[in-house]
Amino acid sequence: MTVVADWVGGFLLLGGALLSLVAGIGLVRFPDTLDRMHAATKPQVLGVLLLLGGLALRLRTGSDLGMLALVAIFQLSTAPVAAQMIGRAAYRSGRVDRSLLDVDELAGH
Repeated sequence: MTVVADWVGGFLLLGGALLSLVAGIGLVRFPDTLDRMHAATKPQVLGVLLLLGGLALRLRTGSDLGMLALVAIFQLSTAPVAAQMIGRAAYRSGRVDRSLLDVDELAGH
């Protein structure tokens, strides 16, 4: 059973690393702030969770699993808030091309 867990953990580590790489490439290649914000949060969060899952399958000790759970909770609670704040700051500073927005809910504020 440990061999199977090691292999699954390895695949999760590889998948998480690839998703984190895609997020990094998106940060460099996307043209505007809102696109970069999505690249920084969506695939990166899933990539980190896959990495943590792979580490959990490889380490298998109680203290390590507890630490990995704390990292996962912290990542899931801070990434959406950071994306919201980045988008809001970009909108307020005028760095968002408003013609690209489908709905501009903040136009009246």
